[in-house]
Amino acid sequence: MPEVSEVEPIILYNPRPDDPAPWASYMVLVKVVTKDGRVGWGETLSSIRVNALVQLIKVLSSIMKGNDVFNLEGNRLEWYRQDFNMPISLESTAAYSAFDIASWDILGRELGAPIHVLLGGLTRGRVKVYANGWYGGAKKPEDFAEKAREAVGRGYMALKFDPFGQYFDTIDAVGIREAAERVRAVREAVGDNVDILIEAHGRFNAESAIRVAWALEPYNPLFIEEPTHPEDIEGLMRFRSSTRIRVALGERIINKGYLLQYLKLGLLDYLQTDIGRFGGLTEARKAASIAEAFSVPMAFHNANGPILHAATIQLDASIPNFAIQESFYDYWPQWKRNIISDPMPVEDGYVKVPTKPGLGVDVNEKLIEEYKINEAEITVKGTLSWAVKGTVNDSK
Repeated sequence: MPEVSEVEPIILYNPRPDDPAPWASYMVLVKVVTKDGRVGWGETLSSIRVNALVQLIKVLSSIMKGNDVFNLEGNRLEWYRQDFNMPISLESTAAYSAFDIASWDILGRELGAPIHVLLGGLTRGRVKVYANGWYGGAKKPEDFAEKAREAVGRGYMALKFDPFGQYFDTIDAVGIREAAERVRAVREAVGDNVDILIEAHGRFNAESAIRVAWALEPYNPLFIEEPTHPEDIEGLMRFRSSTRIRVALGERIINKGYLLQYLKLGLLDYLQTDIGRFGGLTEARKAASIAEAFSVPMAFHNANGPILHAATIQLDASIPNFAIQESFYDYWPQWKRNIISDPMPVEDGYVKVPTKPGLGVDVNEKLIEEYKINEAEITVKGTLSWAVKGTVNDSK
């Protein structure tokens, strides 16, 4: 039994002027080490919650020490038993997610197999991706059009973007017209053979979301992501009955019970579970199976770094109900791509599934030591902390 000896939270920080968003300067990793020297790597979300996550990972470490690292279900149950608020706490599920991913990495390396083999085998040898982060600095329709053409030139055949600028909760006629002009510009720039996906970031009340959808329907988006505030179930039901645009959501659903309610009510067309928030690969695989029973395809969310990207690609490769995968790969700062030694370039809109044991990638520990910090100093002023840089006019 390989016993856990250490669960180390690691904050990486390397601010760059070309970072696509405020959170892109950070990474939150977890290094799991066993008593006999086995090592696995996980990653979780980096946001304004970085320091809170690290503190909770330290608590998790005290609970997991001495446990069998291969006891994936038992370890999750023990964390659930110890953390009273785990099912409803993003910090709790995110902390455990990183530990779970690292545990799978160790298991795969021990068995000499990539994780997708352990999850059921290779359903597909390459994974279709859509680009995110490509539109940094775009405000005018022509800016969006130019950057969209550049992204397609990199090989992407699907692009997601937020055209709504500074608006939150409500949006007026001017804002709707501006958003529609940006979406129209992208559609005209890339043509009908490239999918466009609309990111709403859960920012609107139902009435505003419905009016937005009516304006964007002519441009045939593949889906709109989180059109209404995430807690507004009634508003989302109104949206569903009033519009024809398909809905994607799920990054803020962090347990199976909540997920089941959304599916039973028919509130989504694509499920965007985030394995760095939902409980790691163990729980995310269950989410995909539940969605499959409702004929809902998976479009896993990942706005974070390369270790989460690698883990999600492994899951994408194994499930039957995969649709498309979010990717910031070409829009991360270069240092993040260098954290792993195995590049995952996009070719004709797809990423080849890594076949090395575990996550399929190796981690550059020298770079980790170079960028490691003890504590994040996060301040939020003016612009939206979750928006792609340069797309929000703070002087609304």
